[in-house]
Formats: sequence, C-alpha cells, structure tokens
Amino acid sequence: MKQNITLSVEQNLLRRARALAAQRGTSISGLLAAELERLVNNAQEYERARTRALARMESGYHLGGGKLPSREELHER
Repeated sequence: MKQNITLSVEQNLLRRARALAAQRGTSISGLLAAELERLVNNAQEYERARTRALARMESGYHLGGGKLPSREELHER
C-alpha cells in the first residue's frame, strides 16, 4: 500500500528535480521513491554483509601449518 508524504525543499532544488525527473521519464514522486528504496536496500545489504563479516571473524580462519615446536625443542643442543 502506498502512502503520500509531504516534503519541503527549496524552490531551486524543486525546479532542478522536475527537470531531472522529466529527463528520466518519471515524476518527482517516482524519482524520490526509487532513491528511498535504493537507500534502504543499501542499508540492509550493508547490515547483512557486516553480520557475515563479524561471524567470520568470530569463527577465525585456519591458515595452515601444524603444531609449533616448544621452546625446549627449539633450543636443544
């Protein structure tokens, strides 16, 4: 369900927004709705990526290699 909102902008900005919307073949409302959707989707995608990255950091990585020798083993003569 769509809902109308009221937005206050400077007259110069409104004139330029009308021109941009006309170039793109849409209305100012359509232009703003698409931009808001893009912003929300980007924020959600960022949060998902952040959660995945933190989970990977928490679990750690196995970088190969075996058990390291003890200090005594390294210094045997």
